[in-house]
Amino acid sequence: MNMVPMNKKLDEHVPFVVAVVEDDRLLRQEIEIHLRANQFKVHAVSSGAALDDLVSSEPIDMYIIDLNLPGEGGLSICKRLRQTLPNAGIVIMTARVALHDRLAGYSHGGADFYLTKPISPDELLMVLLSLGRRVKRLSTDGAWNLSLRDRLLLGPDPWQKLRLTSREKTLLVAMSHAKDNTLESGALCDLFSEEDSDEGMSKHALEELIARLRKKFKTALGPESEPAIKSVWGVGYQLCVHINLVY
Repeated sequence: MNMVPMNKKLDEHVPFVVAVVEDDRLLRQEIEIHLRANQFKVHAVSSGAALDDLVSSEPIDMYIIDLNLPGEGGLSICKRLRQTLPNAGIVIMTARVALHDRLAGYSHGGADFYLTKPISPDELLMVLLSLGRRVKRLSTDGAWNLSLRDRLLLGPDPWQKLRLTSREKTLLVAMSHAKDNTLESGALCDLFSEEDSDEGMSKHALEELIARLRKKFKTALGPESEPAIKSVWGVGYQLCVHINLVY
C-alpha cells in the first residue's frame, strides 16, 4: 500500500479520531502514518480485545476494521459497535471481495463503507472525510460533550457546564458506551471494584452517586426537565441524554 499525504487542502475534519483494527503490522503502521500525515488522530490496534480496552477510555469517531482478525472476527466487532454506538462511522477494509461478504458487511456488520484491499490512499481519505461530516453533524445535534481530560460536561447551551467527579465521569462513560445507554446495577457497581473492594460499590452508594448526577443535570436543564438518568425496573439505570466523549 503506497501511502503518501495528499497534496491538497482537506475539508474541516479535525479533530476526527480514527481507530484502525488491523492485524498486519506493516499495513497497520502504514495506515496510521498516512492518516496522521493528513491531520487525523489515530489509534491503531491489532484485535477486538485491544479495541475494547481502547474505547473504554478514548472517544472514537470512526473505525477502520479488517475482517480477518485473531480472536473475535471483524464482522462481529462491527456488529457490536453498531449496536452500542449507532452514530459511529464504520469502514470495513478487507481482502474479501465476494459479493456475499460485502452484503454481510453492510447487513450484519452495519458498515457505512466496504473497501477491498489494496485500497487507494486518496480514496480512503475521501471515505473518511465524507463519513466524518455525517458523524460530526450527528454529534452536534443537541448533544452534551464530556471532556475526558478535565471532567467537564458541556451542554448544548453555553451556560450548561457541569464539573464532574472521577466517579461521575467513569459512570457516564460506561453508560454512553452501553447498548441503549442502559446498564445493570451490578455492572455499574463493578466499575468501582478496584477502589472500593473486590465486591465493588454497594447499591446504596450507587444510588447516592446517581442522585448527585441527577441533581447536577437538573441544575443545568431546569427543575421541570425529565431525569437525565432513569431507573429501569428490575435492571438498573438508563442514560437519557446523548453524550459525546471528547479530549
